[in-house]
Amino acid sequence: MQIVAISGSLRLASINTQLLYATQSVAPPSLKIEIFNGIGDLPHFNPDRESDYPLAVSVWRDAVRDTDAVIFSTPEYAHGLPGSLKNALDWLVGSGELANKPFALFNTSPRGTFAQASLTEIVSTMAGRHVRSADVTLFLQRSTNEDALTLTPEQTEAVRAALETLRRACEGKSLI
Repeated sequence: MQIVAISGSLRLASINTQLLYATQSVAPPSLKIEIFNGIGDLPHFNPDRESDYPLAVSVWRDAVRDTDAVIFSTPEYAHGLPGSLKNALDWLVGSGELANKPFALFNTSPRGTFAQASLTEIVSTMAGRHVRSADVTLFLQRSTNEDALTLTPEQTEAVRAALETLRRACEGKSLI
C-alpha cells in the first residue's frame, strides 16, 4: 500500500516534517510512505492556468492521485493553515485527486486544533475521507536542527496503530 505524507511546513528543521520521516522509518514493510517535499515549488494557484499548469503542479497531482491514502502534518499559523499548504490544496480542487481518498492528520502539538479543523474542512470539501480514528497527536518539542526525530516506544506504537487504521480504511475494513 502506498501513502503520501505531506508537511505543511517549509522550514528545514520542521518538527512536522521530522514526524513524517519518523513515521516512514517505523512503518511496516507492507506500507510504502513517500514524503512529498514539493509544495514550496508550486506557483500561486491561478484558475486561469488549470489547463496550462507547470511541471511542479503535475508532479504534485500525480503524487496524490497515485497513492492509496494521505497523511498531513502541519503547523498552525494565526489559527489557520500555512499558505503554502492551502495553495497546494487549491491546485487539487478542480482536478479531483483527493476524491474518495482516505486521509489522516498527524499533529505535533495540542495547540494545532484550528489548523486541523480547517484542513479537515478543506479536504473533506474536496471529497477526501477523513479517517479520524487514524489521527495522531504527539507532544513533540520544536526542533532546532534537521536531525532525525526519534520516537519513544509509546509514540511508535501510536503511529503504527494509526497506520494500521489507515490501511484498514483503504481496504474498506475500518469505520471512518
